Amino acid sequence: MQALPAGGAMIAVQATEDEVAPLLVGHRDTVSVAAVNGPRSLVLAGEEDAVAEIAARLEAEGRRTKRLAVSHAFHSPLMEPMLDEFRAVVSGLSLQAPLLPFVSNLTGEPATVAQVTSADYWVDHVRRAVRFADGIGWLTDHGVTTFLELGPDSVLSAMTQDCLDAADADGSTALPTLRAGRPETHALTTALAGLYVRGTAVRWTEYFAGTGARRHDLPTYAFQRRRYWPKGGAQSQSADLRAAGLGAAHHPLLAAAVSLADSEGVLLTGRLSLQSHPWLADHAVRGITLLPGTAFLELAVRAVTRSAATGSRN
Repeated sequence: MQALPAGGAMIAVQATEDEVAPLLVGHRDTVSVAAVNGPRSLVLAGEEDAVAEIAARLEAEGRRTKRLAVSHAFHSPLMEPMLDEFRAVVSGLSLQAPLLPFVSNLTGEPATVAQVTSADYWVDHVRRAVRFADGIGWLTDHGVTTFLELGPDSVLSAMTQDCLDAADADGSTALPTLRAGRPETHALTTALAGLYVRGTAVRWTEYFAGTGARRHDLPTYAFQRRRYWPKGGAQSQSADLRAAGLGAAHHPLLAAAVSLADSEGVLLTGRLSLQSHPWLADHAVRGITLLPGTAFLELAVRAVTRSAATGSRN
């Protein structure tokens, strides 16, 4: 590649392959799509004047473009003079079947053993487009939700996230292990933490070995409370007490109050059951649910309070 003549350009453009296809007519021998990085993110490569012309037309439509700092127009027709020599070099290598499965950036699908052990496959990698977005799409369609970038920056993570957002892949994310301008230890730890909270097993003991770090239990929540005042169930509040000539007792154990006809007394009434008061199940003796003594005391206190407030007998 380095022996090829200097020249050529690569420009990232905001467009789809369908939108760019008409612009490539008449430039098939000089310009091609070098990379498909996202649903609306392409890289064009080829002869400088032709690539610049197409990019200018897209800019005129309000599309963003950015020229890449490269030595050659990779993945373009300008690579063709070196393909035969490159094929000869690769053919002399002993190509082995991969130990781990991977998705090919050449096809956007899982690579086969026949492909990766063929010199033609690697020659196509030099000439044809990098179909990064297609690979992310295949992984997403097959249940992958977490992507980890192993590299010196977060460029691929950003491209991956664009693909996930366009696909409405809720809950999916891309994590970079390194980021420009950030300490490596901080960036790597952040990535591991991101993996861990998403269910990926991380060997934290080995990670912190030799650092002096110790495990501590998290403190309790300062405002976490548990209320013990019994509450009636929905059934105790569903009936219209006034329609039955009763008044509300305003008490969790007593549903209604009714004045006695022949005296100044008041009858306090209510119904207790496991459906309306599930907490009763917590007080059982030999398998029999009993009303706690504190509940009887509460009923007595309520009766006395009501009597004192109304001057009646309860």
